[in-house]
Amino acid sequence: MAAASEVVAVKPVGADDEVTICAVESGNDMTAFRVLNEEWITKFFAMEAKDREVLNDPEGKILAKGGRVFMAWVEGVEVGCVALIPMGDGVYELSKMAVRPLAQGKGIGRRLLLHCIAEGRAMGAKSLFLGSSTKLKNAVHLYESVGFRHVPQAELPKMDYARADVFMDLKL
Repeated sequence: MAAASEVVAVKPVGADDEVTICAVESGNDMTAFRVLNEEWITKFFAMEAKDREVLNDPEGKILAKGGRVFMAWVEGVEVGCVALIPMGDGVYELSKMAVRPLAQGKGIGRRLLLHCIAEGRAMGAKSLFLGSSTKLKNAVHLYESVGFRHVPQAELPKMDYARADVFMDLKL
């Protein structure tokens, strides 16, 4: 696996490259999770207080609450990530999904998303929800393609992201 200092140096991912997805265990380095998310957030938006809160303490804000962080790897390098954050009563927020630009368009986001849905089911989740943005057309299309449906924001738990203007859920 790549060391934290290697996180930013990656070659383009080929369509035939083997992708491995695994949960990040408590106590493991979460630098890549933070870096991958900061990369896409600062490209399209600005870091918000909630981003800093979660990305600076994923162990406390996700794992300690019974959530999961999943990383996608190609040739030992982190190329994508996603988190499931428990909100209570079997409801989980699908959050902090990112795929490194050089790895986009290779199906990694879809694999991460499908893995997250399967893990959510295995964890006993009743539903997953997310907030996204109309600026992220490819991401919204991906969520729609696996069964997420658009819902009014009021139907979901509170999300503290100013950039969110698309709200979706998936019943499991």
